[in-house]
This record gives sequence, structure tokens and C-alpha cells, in this order.
Amino acid sequence: MKRLLIVCLGNICRSPMAEGALRARLEAAGLGSRVQVDSAGLGNWHAGQPPDRRAIKCAAGHGVDISGLRARQITDADYREFDVLLCADADVLYTVRAHAPPEATAHTELLLDWCGLGPNAQIPDPYTLNAAAFEHAWELVDVAAGAIVAAMKQGE
Repeated sequence: MKRLLIVCLGNICRSPMAEGALRARLEAAGLGSRVQVDSAGLGNWHAGQPPDRRAIKCAAGHGVDISGLRARQITDADYREFDVLLCADADVLYTVRAHAPPEATAHTELLLDWCGLGPNAQIPDPYTLNAAAFEHAWELVDVAAGAIVAAMKQGE
């Protein structure tokens, strides 16, 4: 089983949308049992809270329910329990790498780069923006989810 953790700043916008998109695509492709997907944030500002209401609405508009997810902060254990830590942007990637404990085994990558969607490609944070920014973030995470599923199907 592949274990993927998607990381953004607060775990209320980009990473829960990516988690929801990836889970939905994996289930639709019959691959849900082959991949463990979770999400986390760098900070604990929103720990225990549901995703941002705009993220929930955006995902729901695409048939994906993320309302049951709850924000959490990345932990030292995540660096061992997951195979890959997939970061939304370069700042998150830098911080995840800088805080890796000595016993870390997970690889750290940009989500879009890891999926083959472009070197240094990033998902802009929609938090301080509008509904169009959430739609743009959704488009990016959904394309990433599709690329992950396609790669897994090729590996069958």
C-alpha cells in the first residue's frame, strides 16, 4: 500500500481538497484499497476544525464531500508513517524538509511536480481570495489526483 500525506499551510483549503479529490478518483478507479491518503497542515491554527466553508462548497460542486475531514498539524510520526509528503507549494515544501526529524523516511515533494505536472509547479493558496481561486485550486488538485490514478493503473 502506498501512503501519501498532502500538506499545506493550515489544512483547511488545498490539502483537504486534494485529499478529497484523490480519494474520490481512487475509489472510482477501484484503487481505494491500494493507497492511504491523509492531509495535514504546517500549523495547528485550525486543528480539529472542518475545511474552510468555501473549500467544502467547491469540492461539493464537483461531487466530493470533504465536510467530515478535520484539520491537523503534521507530526514527527508522519515523516515515518507515510511514504511521500506531498506539499502544495514551495514554502510548505521548504518548511516540511527543514523540520524533518532525524528518523524521517518519507520523501518530500511538491504535489504537482511529483505527479509529473511540471517542475516546481505549485498550488496557490486560495484562503484570502475568492471562489474563483478555490476553483483554480480544485482544478489543480483534481488533475494531480487523475495523474496519480493513471500512474497507478499503469503500474498494475
